[in-house]
Amino acid sequence: MIEPVVSIIIPCRNEKDYIISCVQSVLHNNYPHEKMEVIVCDGMSDDGTYELLKNFTYKNPQLKILSNEKRTTPYALNLGIKNSTGDVIIILGAHAEMHGNYLHTCISVLNEKQEVWCCGGVLKNESKDETGEIISLAMTSPFGVGSAHFRTGAREGYVDTVAFGAYRKEVFSLIGLFDEELTRNQDDEFNYRLTKAGKKIWLATDTSIKYFVRGSWKKLWSQYFQYGYWKVFVNRKHRMVTTMRQLIPFLFVLCLIAGFVLSFVSYYFLWFYISSLVTYILCALLAAFILNKQKKNIFQIVFAFILLHISYGSGYLKGVIDFLLLRKKSASKHESLSR
Repeated sequence: MIEPVVSIIIPCRNEKDYIISCVQSVLHNNYPHEKMEVIVCDGMSDDGTYELLKNFTYKNPQLKILSNEKRTTPYALNLGIKNSTGDVIIILGAHAEMHGNYLHTCISVLNEKQEVWCCGGVLKNESKDETGEIISLAMTSPFGVGSAHFRTGAREGYVDTVAFGAYRKEVFSLIGLFDEELTRNQDDEFNYRLTKAGKKIWLATDTSIKYFVRGSWKKLWSQYFQYGYWKVFVNRKHRMVTTMRQLIPFLFVLCLIAGFVLSFVSYYFLWFYISSLVTYILCALLAAFILNKQKKNIFQIVFAFILLHISYGSGYLKGVIDFLLLRKKSASKHESLSR
């Protein structure tokens, strides 16, 4: 197998509890150390993260630390890419850990399939508390996240996006860098441009990335609200809906609002509204039962489904109002390091 130099780019801010394990997971891969570099773009951390990384570099020369003064994720990614020496660029989150065969698997796919310009593995959610475990389960269900195969691991093959992909470096000359206007969805938007340029993305189900979910209902709402919100901004930039699955939560929220209003107009609408809600809850319960074989925390999983759908749909609705109706250029108050 041809073993190109690989650069792993990690945006990071205030991640002292996760960052060393993240970097170690890369260094523990079955890939030659002399053929890899790890670039952590630190967003001016003030919790001791930088000091931990600095101490770690003394025994691990593969690690480089760059200062991300703008503190946003896409800026961190672009900073790392511009300062990388690898022929393959891999994006990784500070809350993530690579499986030991991740680098080898992705490089093998890129070597064997010349039409593939990005390869990634299955995203396996991990948690450190009960709430995080419930959220993790909900995010692996097709009912919860639709046809996002990199989350469900439903099938190997060509897909429209992956998380933490391995990219041929030439792609950044071909289609440009990550969009620095985006707080969320910058990797989805980049992968859309990649496929639009005629290049392929491959999901390898025999390798994975472990991602530690933040065990908080409030943070889950905020995360998926922003996903929906910024998806509209991406759609406006490209003048089209980039994936059809993004419309499902939006239509769901619209139906909730319209059904509630129309139920005051006629009993027919009221009964239709109630029957639709009951059908949704029954489907959610069935999905939760299938997902959780121990049949514990069923109602919490259903709550997670509801939160995922309504938060994304509400964010999308807010994005439609802000970016399509009011024609706002951006929303600077949302700019922060999001990985």
